[in-house]
Amino acid sequence: MTYASVVLDISTRGLDKPFSYTVGADLRDAVGVGCTVLVPLGNRQAVGYVVGVGEEPPEGVDLAKMKGVLQVLAERAFDSVGVELATWMASEYACNLPDALRLFLAPGQKVRVQKVEDGTWELVNERTGALDDRWATLTEQADGFEPRANARRQRMVLEALSAGPMRLSELRATMPGATEAIRSLQRRGVVSVVHRRHVRGSEGTSLSSATAPRPQELTQGQVRALAAIGRACADGRGDVVLVDGVTGSGKTEVYLEAIEGVLAKGKGALVLVPEIALTAQTVGRFRARFGDDVCVLHSRLSAGERFDQWDLVRQRAARVVVGARSALFAPLTDPGVIIIDEEHEGSYKQDKSPRYHAREVAAKLARLRGCALVLGSATPSLESLSRCAAREAGGASWTRVEMPERPGVSVLPQVQVVDMASQFRDGGRSIFSAPLADALRDVVRRKEKAVLLHNRRGFANFLMCRECGCVPECPHCSTSLTYHERTHLLCCHTCDRSWPISAWPDPSTRCPNCGSRYMAALGVGTQRVEDELALLLAGEEGGSEVVIIRMDADTTKKKGAHQQLLEEFDAAECAVLVGTQMIAKGLDFPQVTLVGVMNADTTLKLPDFRAPERTYALLEQVAGRAGRGRQGGRVIVQTYWATHPAIQAVLRHDRELFLASELAEREACGYPPYGRLTNVLVWGRNGSAVRAVSDELAARIRELARGESGWEVLGPADCIKSRLKDQVRRHIVVKTPLVEGVGQKINGCVRATNTPRGINVAIDVDAHDMM
Repeated sequence: MTYASVVLDISTRGLDKPFSYTVGADLRDAVGVGCTVLVPLGNRQAVGYVVGVGEEPPEGVDLAKMKGVLQVLAERAFDSVGVELATWMASEYACNLPDALRLFLAPGQKVRVQKVEDGTWELVNERTGALDDRWATLTEQADGFEPRANARRQRMVLEALSAGPMRLSELRATMPGATEAIRSLQRRGVVSVVHRRHVRGSEGTSLSSATAPRPQELTQGQVRALAAIGRACADGRGDVVLVDGVTGSGKTEVYLEAIEGVLAKGKGALVLVPEIALTAQTVGRFRARFGDDVCVLHSRLSAGERFDQWDLVRQRAARVVVGARSALFAPLTDPGVIIIDEEHEGSYKQDKSPRYHAREVAAKLARLRGCALVLGSATPSLESLSRCAAREAGGASWTRVEMPERPGVSVLPQVQVVDMASQFRDGGRSIFSAPLADALRDVVRRKEKAVLLHNRRGFANFLMCRECGCVPECPHCSTSLTYHERTHLLCCHTCDRSWPISAWPDPSTRCPNCGSRYMAALGVGTQRVEDELALLLAGEEGGSEVVIIRMDADTTKKKGAHQQLLEEFDAAECAVLVGTQMIAKGLDFPQVTLVGVMNADTTLKLPDFRAPERTYALLEQVAGRAGRGRQGGRVIVQTYWATHPAIQAVLRHDRELFLASELAEREACGYPPYGRLTNVLVWGRNGSAVRAVSDELAARIRELARGESGWEVLGPADCIKSRLKDQVRRHIVVKTPLVEGVGQKINGCVRATNTPRGINVAIDVDAHDMM
């Protein structure tokens, strides 16, 4: 008898352990680790995932009462290493085991099942599955075949196919009646119809930066990095190499050559990038070097496209996986190297259960698979720098390799910091300082390209009544509404609701509080930057020919919009790219000679201890977009806080100016990298119930902390965003030493707390979002 351990896909804390089932002889070959199965549970049926198969009966189970697996619903999606990784994630990040296992499933696979005509059950999928294209092609018998005189459509089909095979869908679209003509020719053996697998999600790009020409020689930094990666791959212990290279230092070439090495040994590679905007450029470079051995996985692909790309990996038709955070769980069973580009990025932290960090999961996966982990960044996270200083973490060695130079003639751009308070005192009232305005005019006159960063979308930050001071807020969230001039809407960027309104001097505008028509648009968003830039350049010679492209969450809602906008910027002779932080990282355009930061203080003054680190990383990254060609580059940073260490570090390209003060403050407060921070969030529509649960939970965690060394519990308190989508939110912050098992211990307190229906609790270990 064969026995299977099955984790039921039921998100209840009491059912997240494996259940044992027997496997009948008819299913013995089909049931294996990673399968999705249908099993009995009491008097009903449930979907589950096989996490173990064996011949030995389970201990402590009455074999006579054991029930059997009813049906296999989906093929194997993960192996025993995937089970071990999911089990670790469930423990480390205090989530249910089914939530962790679901990350490994085929894209589009749902939990629900439905009965089909033959009485069996099938999974309800999100329009996924292999897509077959039918192609028509001429056979050898077509030579000398002559249709009847009146068979006009057959003649047209033969003429079309004489140039080569064609899809039936194309023939039908261009030739009415082609279907019947093909059938007649097929019966005569003149035409053959074959099925070919159509792989979706493999479209190319016209970006000039999506190529990977091999350099004539590597820099010394690249040679050192490849040597360190080679040692980590050879040791096979999951060792980590941090490639700490300035912007434009050739980190991508290091990745490409490292992957070539592991492919030559018959292994594969995982490459993670932080933003969807980077995938077209990155995938283009990898496909230029590795061809069809590359697949791409990210959330902007349709369910069918994701399935096709995922299935290529499962069938071992593609060995290089490039994608965002979720690509880490692709069915690549033999990676030789895992690469995380821009490893400092906050987007590698998942914001819903399981709330994992891709860097930590990748480190665990590298140890389980025995492969190397490569982290790359011009602004490494403080956690990674700290581990490299200690040279060890989690049983693996951490090595930092510096790449301080750019290859060829390219050099780091000159940075100028402009004090906007001084500009105002001198009479400047424009959102563009005098140095930035002059530099933009020079770019237009020389027909070059520029990038303007402003990390706030919309036209104005908010509307305010000049008579009573009222600022319209979202009735469903504790946030002010952002004004969008193009559509005359007040929008909530949290719940995506919007309300029509116009700002002064439109006579129809009215204050919702006092009825005044003096509703002024205050603050600056990317829409306003775009409008004022057009006015600034309109009077310049060639100003009417400059292409202004705005790239933010509003202009990239449609599928493929990221790639389309970047291709438009790349193709223009003279252009300015205006955007939020999505334009700050990884983009490689040698024609960009100017980078302007409209307001460096946008992220610097957020109530978050990571705000200075994020600001420094963002400014240093966007500054690196300039000066990648022969013309050199210039960066102008506008700020009201020119003396801040993060600003000064960017000005001098000297990270130590920022690290000295930042690390001292973090050590004094027990913040990462000197400790771990866990955010316990409680939310629901009933505010009094949320307060009661958060108070009880905080008391239990404090009781737990008394028996632990170095624990500190803060709160409960209202979140900074105390209400989102009509949900009241409170949180408890727990500071702990650098030890494992924190989430599991706090999870014990959550299980013991009386949580009424409608009240939710989430444990965010190593939290990045404290708002």
